Amino acid sequence: MSETAKIVFMFLLLIGAFLLSRRIVGWQMNRAAEFILRDLREKRALTPESAVELPYCKSRIFRFGLKDYRPRAMEQLVKYDVVRMVEGGKYYLHEARVGSEKGEEAGS
Repeated sequence: MSETAKIVFMFLLLIGAFLLSRRIVGWQMNRAAEFILRDLREKRALTPESAVELPYCKSRIFRFGLKDYRPRAMEQLVKYDVVRMVEGGKYYLHEARVGSEKGEEAGS
């Protein structure tokens, strides 16, 4: 195999590894968001009055173990108005928003 072919092969392998890593991170973010939504439903946090604190959404100084995607996933859920935040760092599920998304999927 010529040097040029080796360089092109390694470059394509590098691009493939990068795309695979982005795909894995996206999958982990998706799982974290599903976990948060399930947790809020189980705790019946559906209105501002029933909002709950979520311990994994607080920032930590020391992080041990694997990367925790839940705080970043929560930021995205709040940004897209799937979850709402009230004073005191409590969260609740904006059920009308989640329900409309499920209705759109069922209708497709």
